[in-house]
Amino acid sequence: MSGSCSLYFHIPFCTKKCPYCHFYVLPNLDAYHTQLLEALAIEWQKAIPLLKNQTIVSIYFGGGTPSLFGPLNIQTILQWIQKSGLAIDEHCEITLEANPESFTRELARDFFQAGINRLSLGVQSLDSSSLLTLGREHNANQAILAIENAALSGIKNISIDLMYDLPSQTEESWKNTLSLLKDLPISHLSLYNLTIEPNTVFFKKRKELTPLLPTMATSLSMLQSAVSTLEEIGLLRYEVSAFAKSGFHSIHNTGYWTARPFLGFGPSAFSYWDKKRFRNSANLSKYAAALKAEESPVDFSEKLPYPSDIAELLAIELRLLKGVDSSSFERQHGLFSSEIQESLKTLVQRGWLKNEGPLLQLTAEGLLFYDSVAEEIILPAVE
Repeated sequence: MSGSCSLYFHIPFCTKKCPYCHFYVLPNLDAYHTQLLEALAIEWQKAIPLLKNQTIVSIYFGGGTPSLFGPLNIQTILQWIQKSGLAIDEHCEITLEANPESFTRELARDFFQAGINRLSLGVQSLDSSSLLTLGREHNANQAILAIENAALSGIKNISIDLMYDLPSQTEESWKNTLSLLKDLPISHLSLYNLTIEPNTVFFKKRKELTPLLPTMATSLSMLQSAVSTLEEIGLLRYEVSAFAKSGFHSIHNTGYWTARPFLGFGPSAFSYWDKKRFRNSANLSKYAAALKAEESPVDFSEKLPYPSDIAELLAIELRLLKGVDSSSFERQHGLFSSEIQESLKTLVQRGWLKNEGPLLQLTAEGLLFYDSVAEEIILPAVE
């Protein structure tokens, strides 16, 4: 196997866990830092042979709050990669996730010097009451300052996350957040509506929170406000939940949507390699112990059978607004089954998909009902 690939490092440390978060996170303790770095060193060495014929086009430090791991540890990992003799694209995108409350100008400069060239800040909102609802540790001023600190440090590719559909959120407060974006030096934005996931504080409180959520009509209005405001400031929608200035589409995330192989490192990290996906144990001690014992830290793996594999890949790639060239897709992944072909016809008839020649593309209405589009493609192929 040869071609392009990506690397993902899960750094699970947080000062506290947000009430809506369902990811694997740990308290930010030095002992855990040491344990993780030692285990990552072993896991990296095991991965090098797999990567021999690959060109690394993106590296992503996700979490948790990876910035809590510190510039020296991040630099150490990047040096492992640089010294491995592997092919690294000259424009390799190297992303770090961070939270605004702890991202000083000095820290931004140190991460930039360590090799970070893209920052993803968990802003979520620029409204004080919404930030309190989300249990965030920063306020709007701290978020704006963190973005400015990153730009002043030399990081030119800055992405932020924003959330809507929050309990007690109003259209007025949402439009206020959107109005503040025009003066910020951001090149990318990921937009999420709140999903109340199992194993979260919000899930335990869902009976109290559900009546406070915006109505469907308000939610749609919030989305439309976001899309129009972002377009006005040059952040164009290129994926269901992603907006970017020209030349700043996320290389790493685009790989997820187009089935680029990637290896995940760290506890709970997922990988997609050789058409198989697998996940490391979501437990730092078990993950580290397995690696020290020269055993695999993987505790889940699957390779979907045909046509489920094709259906899932197609549904994911359709998230991109440019659509899917069905001819090149089938050459790369395999032919559409009769079930997939029927699903596509149904979606075209429903007005959620347009099919012009080989190009398959979500319509404006299809974008609003993407989850239903994905289900229509995936479920018949599984049954």
